[in-house]
Amino acid sequence: MPTKPNTSPDLALLGLLQLVSPALPIGAFAFSQGLESAFELGWVRDEESLSEWLSGVLEDGLTRCELPVIDRLYGAFAAQQGGDVAEWDHWLAATRETAELAAEDSRLGASLTRLLGSLGLLPNDELLKSEDSLTPLLPPQAGYVTMFSWAAYQRGIPVHQAQLGFAWTWLENQLAVACKALPLGHTAAQRIIERLRSELVVAVDRAKHLDDDALGPVLPGVALASALHETQYSRLFRS
Repeated sequence: MPTKPNTSPDLALLGLLQLVSPALPIGAFAFSQGLESAFELGWVRDEESLSEWLSGVLEDGLTRCELPVIDRLYGAFAAQQGGDVAEWDHWLAATRETAELAAEDSRLGASLTRLLGSLGLLPNDELLKSEDSLTPLLPPQAGYVTMFSWAAYQRGIPVHQAQLGFAWTWLENQLAVACKALPLGHTAAQRIIERLRSELVVAVDRAKHLDDDALGPVLPGVALASALHETQYSRLFRS
């Protein structure tokens, strides 16, 4: 059975900082989520167009997909409902519209699983007993969002802060991609953060009020860019 999460606010904050740190050794830096292809195609060219792209992905992607599902996964872990965890993990996998996006989610999930295992943060028992069934607490080969949610739960990070942290680490990673692949300086990246900080808060708040039937990303541009990236001649990133 899983150990009881530590609820110390200070330890939870430090756990969140650890989880969203660029130094977390899971390989997130290797993926661009189609952004590199958007550069190659000229869809994103400069600071202004990058800011607009990221704002759109946040509104039509994370707000409708990862952020609300983190809330649901967190609740499922708290209630020890392994079946619900598996259902949302499978749902997330089904939203990955290209081979590269699917591979990113599974590879980051596997890397985070290995890391959490080395830190003693995986369930002590692979099976969660309910009244009438045996259900895996964590699905085999769980994706990144599922494992992120589990780590947040185990660290005692409140779900609202976990959602903000997830949105923050997504934004930081996308800007790191841009700084490597575009003529975009770090000061320009900080200006984009300054513009989008409030949008991250709004995204988390909106995500909390979405019913299940309202979930699902609407990102045809990202899907197309990601698909084209699979055959892009020269590239720095794996997605």
